[in-house]
Amino acid sequence: MLPVKFKKLSPLAKMPTYANEGDAGADLYSIDYGVLQARERRLISTGISIEIPKGYVGFIHPRSGLAAKLGISIVNAPGTIDSGYRGEIKVNIINHNTLPYSYCIGDRIAQIVFQQYEQAEFEEIEEDLEESIRGVNGHGSTGGFDGRI
Repeated sequence: MLPVKFKKLSPLAKMPTYANEGDAGADLYSIDYGVLQARERRLISTGISIEIPKGYVGFIHPRSGLAAKLGISIVNAPGTIDSGYRGEIKVNIINHNTLPYSYCIGDRIAQIVFQQYEQAEFEEIEEDLEESIRGVNGHGSTGGFDGRI
């Protein structure tokens, strides 16, 4: 298991928790309450800061139940928490529904998934890049969508 230190910045804050053994995402909890109107977005506080070990990143993902049942997602999904960030984790949620969404203190609003990464060493070249099957074909070039509604 990856050791991640966290600090409560508010007495309302909760430690991130895994719902089930083997889950990749740990739930993050709101310390705010309010109503998010249809199509509105807002930063919601979790009241915690974390210390992610170097070589790892935390990705903030939407909760699938909120997305499927209520149309609640994250604007910048997944949100990226770099190992050097020590500020409060806030979740930028959006209401894709046509109805308002009420959230309360202690509600599970997102989940964080940790992943190991490597930084790239970029090398500028003058010649063409190595050819590939996909080549320079853009978005949607691998098929599966013909543009009809």
